Amino acid sequence: MARIQDRIGPNRVGPWGLLQPLADGVKMVLKEDIIPVGADKLVHFLTPVLSVSPVLMLFLFLPFGKGMVASDLNVGVLFFLALSSVHTPLAIAAGWGARSKFSVLGGMRAAAQLLSYEIPMVVVVIAVVMVSGSMNMGAIVDAQETAGWYGLTPWGACAFVIFIIAATAESNRTPFDMSEAESELVAGFHTEYSGFKFALFQMGEFLSAFATGGMAVALFFGGGLPLPFLGGLLPSWIWFFLKTLFIFIVLIWFRGTLPRFRIDHLLAIAWKFLFPLSLLVIIAAAGWQYLAVDGHNLVGAWAFDGVLLLAGYWALTTILFNEFERINRPRNMAHAR
Repeated sequence: MARIQDRIGPNRVGPWGLLQPLADGVKMVLKEDIIPVGADKLVHFLTPVLSVSPVLMLFLFLPFGKGMVASDLNVGVLFFLALSSVHTPLAIAAGWGARSKFSVLGGMRAAAQLLSYEIPMVVVVIAVVMVSGSMNMGAIVDAQETAGWYGLTPWGACAFVIFIIAATAESNRTPFDMSEAESELVAGFHTEYSGFKFALFQMGEFLSAFATGGMAVALFFGGGLPLPFLGGLLPSWIWFFLKTLFIFIVLIWFRGTLPRFRIDHLLAIAWKFLFPLSLLVIIAAAGWQYLAVDGHNLVGAWAFDGVLLLAGYWALTTILFNEFERINRPRNMAHAR
């Protein structure tokens, strides 16, 4: 991130500053735990713990390699989506329990943001489940071994982009970190949390980003399946880790590059662009499954998906930009002059 932002990064702790995360962890653990006078002490204590626990459980359902799933449930996709949405009520509880206006506002923003972006993310996952015919994570990866990676198809590429954008918002990562907007809300819903409690919130955020990256790899890029021209060169779990690490680096790239959205723009993108586009992805996935099954009529499948998604993207982008122009237009033109 320091290189992305053209600045000097950590370079004192360990060789090339590689031990800085360890030093930061020790510093946070040793810091004093300060509880505001009017805070609800029980809620103030439980929310950091509960915020990281569901994130750790997400890794139970990820297929790290061939047969390497801790909990191989038939509805693993459903459990993953359910656990990833637990952060919404916890953000509200964290803000409310701290008894701070800034924290409450951050919690309310988090609820609006997470609920809005949860819907397009679930819809594109439904497209993957529909094509693969299973909600089992391992079965979805196995289906891509014969049919090819879904992320290399027109509908799958569009679904992957929507999933990554929604997952970034779900993880409160920049440019969707409206619930932690330090320029407006100090630190958002975790303003009044210090020391190890603050560390738990941050650990949950980063682990959630890594878990959603692993989910994206399993759904769209074959999980632990190797690249076609490098089959058998590396174990499946290394392939899975390398793909997930690449997506995580892209998320860090977002954080170091893009500015924060405005809250009304943020919600408009979810409801007026991503959600309708995700519905088109389902139609495109159905058309692809009908036309390209067993490799038949691939040209027709590419043409159908390409025309549908490009036309939908153009129409929705036009609507969204017109909406942004309407939102930003001064209501009092005399005042604008």
